[in-house]
Amino acid sequence: MNILGINAWHGDAAACLIRDGAIVAAAAEERFVRQRHCAGFPEQAIRFCLEKGEIGAAELDHVAISRDPSARMHQKLMDALARLPAAFSLKERLQNVGKRRDVRGTLGAALGVSPETLTAEFHNVEHHQAHMASAFFVSPFPHAALLSVDGFGDFVSTMTGYGEVNQLEVLDWVEYPHSLGILYTATSQYLGFRKYGDEGKVMGLAPYGQPRYVDRFREILRLLPNGKFELDLNYFTHHRHGVEMVWEAGTPFVSAIFSARYVDAFGPARFPDAEITSHHQDVAASLQACLEEALFHVLNDLHRRVADRRGTDGSIPLCLAGGVALNCTANGKIRERTPFREIYIQPAAGDDGTAIGAAYFVHHQKVPGARCAEPSGEPSATEHRAPGFVMRHAYTGPAFTDDDVQAALERRGLRFQRCAGIEEAAREAAAVVAGGGVVGWFQGAMEYGPRALGHRSIVADPRRTDMKDRLNSRIKYREWFRPFAPSVLAERAGEWFESADPSPFMQMAVHARPERCEQIPAVVHVDGTGRLQTVERETSPEYWHLIHEFEALTGVPVLLNTSFNENEPIVCTPDDAIATARRRWTHWPWADFSCGATECPDWTCPVCEF
Repeated sequence: MNILGINAWHGDAAACLIRDGAIVAAAAEERFVRQRHCAGFPEQAIRFCLEKGEIGAAELDHVAISRDPSARMHQKLMDALARLPAAFSLKERLQNVGKRRDVRGTLGAALGVSPETLTAEFHNVEHHQAHMASAFFVSPFPHAALLSVDGFGDFVSTMTGYGEVNQLEVLDWVEYPHSLGILYTATSQYLGFRKYGDEGKVMGLAPYGQPRYVDRFREILRLLPNGKFELDLNYFTHHRHGVEMVWEAGTPFVSAIFSARYVDAFGPARFPDAEITSHHQDVAASLQACLEEALFHVLNDLHRRVADRRGTDGSIPLCLAGGVALNCTANGKIRERTPFREIYIQPAAGDDGTAIGAAYFVHHQKVPGARCAEPSGEPSATEHRAPGFVMRHAYTGPAFTDDDVQAALERRGLRFQRCAGIEEAAREAAAVVAGGGVVGWFQGAMEYGPRALGHRSIVADPRRTDMKDRLNSRIKYREWFRPFAPSVLAERAGEWFESADPSPFMQMAVHARPERCEQIPAVVHVDGTGRLQTVERETSPEYWHLIHEFEALTGVPVLLNTSFNENEPIVCTPDDAIATARRRWTHWPWADFSCGATECPDWTCPVCEF
């Protein structure tokens, strides 16, 4: 059975193909069209999924889209009516609903076939149920508490649930306009980070400040009984004017949603590119503390509800999804601030991941018993075995052969060295990194989700105290405070970090062991944490070998890892990688420089600029 999942007409458009319960392919549209967080319809991502699956449009059995125009239609229409004659009018709302309903026609046009060719059954899956399904149905848990939390989708911002075997039950929700994601976005905009997806920058800035404004944020975000919360809407505009999102051109743009009351409370808003002061750092720290307080409030109530349902206080796993689930700082504190100990967050926790969720939601409706059943009641030792397919890695995108890479290099007249195998390539690259160089590591299938996980990564030496500033200022061209992630051999993680739990998707910030901080300063943030990626030989042999060879040279089983890009989507093809390197990079280990050197002695050397 072939099921195509789609996230469309929203930021981070994406597609996923599953066959008989396993992921065949999954990718975000931004990687193909080279526009960050690309919205609209993911035509190229869909084409890739079908090509990878070696099927035509007529061979699809089901198509699932992670939006339901009919969900909470009354609230949606009442909201639109209340805002008339706002720019986003009732007429526009109905036009958008009509567009979302004709998925068959849109898909047929994208694939160049008539709608009649598409014999698949089409399904709309409510946004947050798709989020929860994206985490639970690919997790290693036969039962789990479920939480989806983001800005909003289908008029809901937060949804809790319970999953057992192949069933997903909604327990509760918080409706728009009250939203933790909206609070974080509005404050990010106030702090001058106004691009779609900039919330992660605020998370990185927060550890530099002190949470001096927590009480003020508690006036903006009030916690209510039973895991609920509400915003003081006087600080926002989205409930009056809507969230005006422009995305037809590709990259979404969201208009300002904080009101003049924000300025009254915190002072003048920062303009983009203006100086970041201690005041801005303190606002970011206070926002992060408030978000964590609210998130743990929701999670503690969710644990209570699920424990009551199961009649046990025994181990209850947690599956987490939604844009807020990308906040690795908060995720790293869940075990200490809630009763949850087993946590699963799949790599595309944001809206791109709803393509997975929509497909699996339909799969478990149409294929009863698709996941192995386990007895309910008191958990047993065997109850935590993997129930069918488990998403253990994120490498679901396009892959390229060595010949593809060589052809791309030859098209540009670049000299190169072809290694005999991955072991030799890893040794060569590890030597460059250990010598202070920076390597673009392009191996295997592209990752799904926002993190580069060793297949489309820039890697460097974590031991160097100057490496963070060097990368931010000369290669990534981004803000000085932005941290870099540590990739560590999974079997050595507990020796270097205070958690040895698997973290293959870089979704949690954990503390480095105090005695190790001085050894890997480039990947330890100012608060002593790192956004950890544990690398297993079975799931990523190429990247594992690179770290292993680096350890052989240095005694350190850790590499600095950041995404292979520069203010653009992570590279997808060899041509993308070469274009990014030629545009900004002055040290490229596998190609000779125009001056004839194989290693540039001076990062500012104009001769070595491509």
